[in-house]
Amino acid sequence: MGRVFAVSLEGKIYSCKYCGTHLALSDDIVSKSFQSRHGKAYLFNKIANVTLGEKEERLMMTGAHTVADIYCVQCCSILGWKYEMAHEKSQKYKEGKSVLERFKISGSDGSNYWVSHEAHSVGGSDTDGI
Repeated sequence: MGRVFAVSLEGKIYSCKYCGTHLALSDDIVSKSFQSRHGKAYLFNKIANVTLGEKEERLMMTGAHTVADIYCVQCCSILGWKYEMAHEKSQKYKEGKSVLERFKISGSDGSNYWVSHEAHSVGGSDTDGI
């Protein structure tokens, strides 16, 4: 157990809907045309302030992939998944990229993103090794 330190992002920021932790910049979006079980999802080149679950094989609409669930480092909410490996050649571009489910991320005003003008740190406790 210990303190959680999260990095602060500046610009058009996507954050965790549940606790407000910064997750990604709108400039890092690769695609807004992904789907999850719960609706729209965005594919990002890079994200911050998350932990990864165990790698597992999943059969998705585009084929078999090795993925790991993504959790918010602050509140431990599941936010999406990271593509570790794509088994089909046409899907290799997804490797190393992350998907955040749209209904689990937001800006401070509930919009698609918000603009940060000052940096802040997020502190709290770790939970059970997640």
